[in-house]
Amino acid sequence: MEPDAATWIARTAEHVRQQMAGDATGHDWFHIERVRRMALRIAREEGADPVVVELAALLHDLDDWKRTGDPEAGPRQARAWLTSQQVPAPLVEHVCQIIQELSFKGSEVPTPMSSLEGCCVQDADRLDALGAIGIARAFAYGGHHGRLLYDPEQPPERHASFAAYQRSRGPTLNHFYEKLLLLAERMQTATGRQVAQQRHRFLEQFLERFLAEWEGRL
Repeated sequence: MEPDAATWIARTAEHVRQQMAGDATGHDWFHIERVRRMALRIAREEGADPVVVELAALLHDLDDWKRTGDPEAGPRQARAWLTSQQVPAPLVEHVCQIIQELSFKGSEVPTPMSSLEGCCVQDADRLDALGAIGIARAFAYGGHHGRLLYDPEQPPERHASFAAYQRSRGPTLNHFYEKLLLLAERMQTATGRQVAQQRHRFLEQFLERFLAEWEGRL
């Protein structure tokens, strides 16, 4: 008997959990699990295919370019894994297309998704970069890569290409202006936009407080 969707999902979750163990950049298994839950919530409210959404959410950061330096590694590894699990080819291609399109690629680089399922996963991934957890993840990533907290003499950049975004090595606080504060307005589902509002405001409040303390006003 060929595996069913529940089997594909259970095996994929365990595979990803093992692969992401020990990650200290904010792209660990717990990030995957949060994105999975949020993506499924959005899928229910938006009427998307939950199997496609769940598989893509589970696999979206496996061998991501931020870990490997290779933008093609993630879709390639996802395809190899899903094929090994006897997932039907059309489903494999849909999941891999979502992973290919998903990532933020620069403040001036559009990243449209070509399916409703992709919109659900992209919104869920971006929601995890907002709010309190988004702040924690930003500083975990910056610290892991040896970045300064903040440098008033190094302003944020507007990255006009994915290559420029990949080369960026600015302080962590710059990342708020270069990416995080832009995400709420780029949500592609009604559910994502609703959840993003409060999380976006929390980022703004944090920055106000951070800069006030930095400058000695508080």
